[in-house]
Amino acid sequence: MKAMVLAAGLGTRLRPLTDQRPKALVEVAGRTLLEITLSRLRSFGIREVIINVHHFADMIVQYLQTNDDFGMRIVISREEVLLDTGGGLKKAAHFFLEDSGGLEEPFIVHNVDVISTIDLPRMVRFHSANQALATLAVKDRKTSRYLLFDERQQLCGRRSGSDQTELVQPLQQVQALAFSGIHVISPRLLSMMTEEGAFSIITCYLRLASQGERILAFRADEYYWRDLGKLADVRQATEDLSSSVAGPWLTPKPR
Repeated sequence: MKAMVLAAGLGTRLRPLTDQRPKALVEVAGRTLLEITLSRLRSFGIREVIINVHHFADMIVQYLQTNDDFGMRIVISREEVLLDTGGGLKKAAHFFLEDSGGLEEPFIVHNVDVISTIDLPRMVRFHSANQALATLAVKDRKTSRYLLFDERQQLCGRRSGSDQTELVQPLQQVQALAFSGIHVISPRLLSMMTEEGAFSIITCYLRLASQGERILAFRADEYYWRDLGKLADVRQATEDLSSSVAGPWLTPKPR
C-alpha cells in the first residue's frame, strides 16, 4: 500500500518555529512531524510514500537522505508554486498509477501536521467494504469549517462560519463534522480530478459527491487527534506525551 504526505505548506501559524525550517521539520518531544508521520505509516506496513514539498524543500530532502528515508521508498514531488491539497495530489498521481497493482489498491493521504491514534487499517477496511471513492476521517468537534454528511455518512456539503452553507444534494437534515486531515482514496479518483492548478481536494470531493460518487465519513471520535497548526498545539502535544495518550510513535528519542 502507498501513501502521500502533504508537507508543502508554509507553516505561517507556527512562526517563529518555521522561520528557518519547514513545518514538516518542527519537532515534538525531539521528533519531527515528518518522522512521526512516516513512522506511523510504516507501522501499518506502508513502505512507499510520496511527499510534496515547497517551503525549505531542500532541507526536507537532506533530512530524508540523512535518515536513509526511514527505511522506506520515498519520492519527492516539488511544487514551485503551492498547489493546495487537490493540486498537489493531482501532480503526484503518477506515483499511484505507476504499476498495474496500484490501479485497484487504495492509498492514504495524510497531513504532516496531524498526529492521531486513528486506526488506519480499520479505516481502509471500511473504505473497501463500502466501495467508496474516498473516505475521510472526521470527528464531532468544534471547528471553523465543517463538512456536511447525510444519514448514510455520504458527503453532501460544507459549512464555513455560522451561515455560509454549501449543499450539493437537496437535504433537510445534515450532520456537521470536522475533517481530520486523513483520507483513504481509490486510484480511480485520480482520473476524475478535472480541476486545474491550485485547488482544494474538498472542492473536488464536493463536485463528485454531487454526481453520486461515494465520498464517505469514517467516524474517528474514539481516537486521539491533534492538528499541530499552531504553537499552542505543539505545546499541548508535548504535554500529551506525558500522559501516554498520543501513541507510542511519539515516544521521545532516547538521549
